[in-house]
Amino acid sequence: MIEDIELETLINDIYEYYGFDFGSYSRASLKRRVNRIYQLDGFTNFYDFLSKVKYDPEYYTKMIDEITVNVTEMFRDPSFYKTVRNEILPILATKPFIRLWHAGCSTGEEVYSMAILLKEAGLLEKSLIYATDINSKVLETAKKGIFPLRMMKDYSENYRNSGGQEDFSNYYMANYGNVKFNEDLTARMVFSQHNLVSDNSFNEFDMILCRNVLIYFDNDLQKRVINLFDESLSMLGFLALGTKETIKYSISQTKYKQVHNEKLWRKIK
Repeated sequence: MIEDIELETLINDIYEYYGFDFGSYSRASLKRRVNRIYQLDGFTNFYDFLSKVKYDPEYYTKMIDEITVNVTEMFRDPSFYKTVRNEILPILATKPFIRLWHAGCSTGEEVYSMAILLKEAGLLEKSLIYATDINSKVLETAKKGIFPLRMMKDYSENYRNSGGQEDFSNYYMANYGNVKFNEDLTARMVFSQHNLVSDNSFNEFDMILCRNVLIYFDNDLQKRVINLFDESLSMLGFLALGTKETIKYSISQTKYKQVHNEKLWRKIK
């Protein structure tokens, strides 16, 4: 297990050698993830590990991918998707074109969930979903739209609990233990790398989703990211966060109105 002072050395050296700033990440979460890699790869001496990170770019990339991957699933928190289905999409339907941003999309399960909602609402053809993540490895998975068949039972249940009425299996083809989601869904998606720590706004969106990402950041970085979303969100647009996340301490409460009890806010100023 690495010590706190060693974690700070790692953060500083990564920034010096690669320009990647972990300085604003939650220390507890970061330390837990680094320790996992440290142990899995059989290190017993911190400076051997540090040297490997600094002088082996391939290992550095592997480490970044491991640290930044987030757990996700399709239609996670079904009540959230039910609210989006019943309350948000009818409002977005009045727009001539709909732009959505999934920030920190990980392997893409929630991106495909949203595409299915849009399709069922008859809005997919006039929508574009931008899906971004810092982690190039998970983006490749998301682009392919290929997921384990064994997960479909749980995902199908989540889908039904979110108000889905269709046969969930209509949205994918199963083959050799995996499923591939239909190309009419992926056709409305744009995947690209984006770093919430350092990159700027790149478009104006009608809805931004960043669920269960901010919990890995410290308070200052959370405020910075919320303000980035505020800059990127159109007037009367919607912001969706994870179950343990809030905008309460990051931005003026007069600018946003919460939608029901969900982690959904509407920009009103």
